[in-house]
Amino acid sequence: MRKISSVLLKRSITSSFSHFSTTSSCTRSSFQYANLVVEKNTKKQRLPSDPSKLGFGRYFSNHMIDIDWDVKEGWFAPKIKPFQNFAIHPASKVLHYAQQIFEGLKAYYGVDGKIRVFRPELNMERMRRSARRSTLPDFNTREALLLIDELIRIDADLVPKTDQASLYIRPMMFATDQHLGIGESAQAKWACFTAITGSYFNYDRGIRLLADPEMVRSWKGGVGQYKMGCNYAPTIFVGKMAAMHDCDQAMWLSGEDRLVTEAGAMNLFMLWTNEDNELELITPPTDSGLLLPGITRQSVVELAKEWNLMKVSETNFTMSQLARAVQEKRVHEFFVSGTAANVGPVSEILHCDKEKGIMEKLLIPTMSSKMQLYKRLHTALSDIHYGRIEKPEWQRIVEL
Repeated sequence: MRKISSVLLKRSITSSFSHFSTTSSCTRSSFQYANLVVEKNTKKQRLPSDPSKLGFGRYFSNHMIDIDWDVKEGWFAPKIKPFQNFAIHPASKVLHYAQQIFEGLKAYYGVDGKIRVFRPELNMERMRRSARRSTLPDFNTREALLLIDELIRIDADLVPKTDQASLYIRPMMFATDQHLGIGESAQAKWACFTAITGSYFNYDRGIRLLADPEMVRSWKGGVGQYKMGCNYAPTIFVGKMAAMHDCDQAMWLSGEDRLVTEAGAMNLFMLWTNEDNELELITPPTDSGLLLPGITRQSVVELAKEWNLMKVSETNFTMSQLARAVQEKRVHEFFVSGTAANVGPVSEILHCDKEKGIMEKLLIPTMSSKMQLYKRLHTALSDIHYGRIEKPEWQRIVEL
């Protein structure tokens, strides 16, 4: 076991490091990178030679971060240790009351040989908001990022050296209190592991969405804006329903007005000619609390505003507005955004209009659009991810 000093922030861990004494000291307000203890894994992950065989989230790297918290003692020293199973008590609150949050971000091997993480400070701030809503302990964004940097450094050889794959990073926190009572947890665990991952979707034919107003993901006053595990379990059944209709994901509608909110676990955008005959890129607003404020979503909005090619609006729109605009051939593109998906084109929406007793198929000309905005956004983000475009404020470089 070795303890890593804060003076080594910009150096990789090697076997030549001195051995420091291990400490069990705790910090109340946040875990600290300076207290990090590292145990190297002697076993190495074997990966398929073809990146197209990776899939999403099936191959895990060699190490993980593990940090415990106690309401009386505060945060214990963080550990990076060999990737392994957790050992938790059967009465842990996470297993009974879904007191759990997580994040998803990626590291990319750049064309210049540098490893970049895309806007990770936004993920950590979102994770802290989720923690507060879940009554889980707070932590310091900077300290979390330093630990994630170190985890990536240790497993840097597993960051795919291709622009067809990346290293997916999964920070998480969950309640470990051994008590079958609903209430705040007196113990918790913060952890992070990584997965070598390929493409999430096959975009050759475009994504098909099922819109059924009876299936609801979030509601006003709920927790749709937070990245909690409890938001995802109810969507799996609806995903199976979508697959039965030859669709890839569900498109979530909300309220009597059937507001269009999200698609699967992704944000969505529509490029259309609006009722005022303006070319407009529109996406549902995050201040409603109905949808997750995605980092890729925010980046798409910011890029589109920088390009100044059309009006860009964060505004609600309804299923009836969408259907009418499609029928009037005013919808030019419809696409989704997310960490796993990047930007993906939607080619078809299957709308269950039970008031009319019909299943309405809306064909979206995204793939044949002359503007190809979705493709331009996808390319721009990929270029930033892999360092073909320098945008330092969006790129955290992990020093090796």
